[in-house]
Amino acid sequence: MPTVDNWQLGREMEYPYEGARPDDQWAGVFDLNKCIECQTCTLACKTTWTHGEGQEHMFWNNVETKPYGSHPVGWDKRTLEDLDPGDWEDGTYEGDTIFEANGTDWDDPENNPQESQQAAGELAGFFPGTDDWRYPNLGEDEIAGDSMESITHFDEETHPVWFFYLPRICNHCTYAACAGSCPVPAIYKREEDGVVLIDEDSCQAFQQCNEACPYKKAIFNPAESKSQKCIGCYTKTEQGKAPQCFENCLGKIRLHGYINPPDEADESDPMAEPTNPLDFVVHQKELAKPLYPQFGLEPNVYYVPPITAPTDYLSQMFGPGVEDAIATYRAMRNGDEPALKGLFKLMGSTEWSITAFEIDGDEAVGYYEGDEVGRVPITEPTTERDRYDEDEDVYRLDIT
Repeated sequence: MPTVDNWQLGREMEYPYEGARPDDQWAGVFDLNKCIECQTCTLACKTTWTHGEGQEHMFWNNVETKPYGSHPVGWDKRTLEDLDPGDWEDGTYEGDTIFEANGTDWDDPENNPQESQQAAGELAGFFPGTDDWRYPNLGEDEIAGDSMESITHFDEETHPVWFFYLPRICNHCTYAACAGSCPVPAIYKREEDGVVLIDEDSCQAFQQCNEACPYKKAIFNPAESKSQKCIGCYTKTEQGKAPQCFENCLGKIRLHGYINPPDEADESDPMAEPTNPLDFVVHQKELAKPLYPQFGLEPNVYYVPPITAPTDYLSQMFGPGVEDAIATYRAMRNGDEPALKGLFKLMGSTEWSITAFEIDGDEAVGYYEGDEVGRVPITEPTTERDRYDEDEDVYRLDIT
């Protein structure tokens, strides 16, 4: 039976095809502690890519309120229920992925996606109906947890009520279920950067990708009778620029670059020499985590967990290591991680993708393919003005 190495699971897993990693892997980091759900990312994507007929329900980028929000309806809860995920033991996932849950023999030629033409039915998950796409703001700002009283006080460790915003795009997965289920196949992963694309001229509307993708980011266009999805703004990233949703993020929560597998990760010290920022935050600091790694797709968008949500909920969403990630984030906020703080200051401070960064004195410097593309102070300078301005004969309320 074909097996591939999935480092996020800590083991090999079953997959319909042989594994083949790209030369470089498109990737991103989202800091959920800074997302304000302004939906600027959503509108930037919508006005660029999904404003045509048949795309009214499409949001290649959307922002959900967790734990109750989802688009399409219940995409995560329904997939998890069908998957019945297992436990993690010392960083290794002991349960079944969506490719393994139904015991499908992928060695059997009859189960080959191009032969069966219904491979998605062999994967755990569901096919979203028309009604499921009608509620992009489902559960927005709905809180979870205990009730609040007028005397309730928050501290850094515990919040009695909580929710957080989860921005989502295509994860451009290493083992993409959309590509692994397409019978044509019209979906492929680019060798040069790992971006997953649909050849719309080849698509024959089997809609297997719409069912197979557990993140539901391959979406059917009924007007065109073909499926469409996020293209990673490859027309921009080929020029070294960050994707639309990254560049337009008002909260500066997004960092675009390229990531290596752990055994090939750049382990340079950014305090001494430039290093790959994605490798640094994901592999070295283990701060950013994949979304539902138990699905088995090895997604390439990574999330910094919110520090005010319950860790049991976050662990089922982002896998093991959440508590350590939160501790690292708090240490960064307290000034104990200057390299991380510098990198996070670079987020959203340049229109360019960042392939390397370093700390230069009290500044963080970002590079794209060796060229400097951003430089920011690690600690923002402040100025205190006089309360009374004699020249203008006015008093200031804000002096800092």
